Parts: sequence; C-alpha cells; structure tokens
Amino acid sequence: MYSYDLLETGCYYLVKVKEESPVTLIKVAVETDHCLFIQRYDDPMETEWKLKKDALHDIIECLSDDAVKAWEEHYQANEDAYYEEDEDDE
Repeated sequence: MYSYDLLETGCYYLVKVKEESPVTLIKVAVETDHCLFIQRYDDPMETEWKLKKDALHDIIECLSDDAVKAWEEHYQANEDAYYEEDEDDE
C-alpha cells in the first residue's frame, strides 16, 4: 500500500486505487499542507481532493515527459472526435 503523499505536483502517474480497480492516469495539480488536488483522466475527466494520507493500492509508474507528450496527442485527438460528433448531432 502507498499513499498520495508520495506523489509529486505536476507529474502524471498510472495508479490503482484499489486492488480490483482499473489502472487510472492521474495528475497532481495542486498540493497543500494536508491534501492534493488530483485530476483523473477517466471518461470524462474528474477532479478531486485527496488527503495525503489516503491509501493507493499501487503506484505503477510516473510517466516520462515523452510518454506524457505521446498520450496528450492521442487524448486530444479523442477529445476532438468526441466534440465533432456532438456538432454533427445539432
């Protein structure tokens, strides 16, 4: 078991919150004395505050800058496709 306290602000991580949960991409956006503001890249993206002492089942990896750049290209392409479908419905 790990805790959110191990995560660094501005970094992207692949994590499992619980043993049976799926792998999730998160980014630590803001750090305070006791909490972290987390962006979760689910569908749709969600944000939430977590106590630093809150448990994480596994921190799989911290993504490299190259991995983040490659992921952002795919993520933005998917977002664009999603919004183009919405525009077609109107």
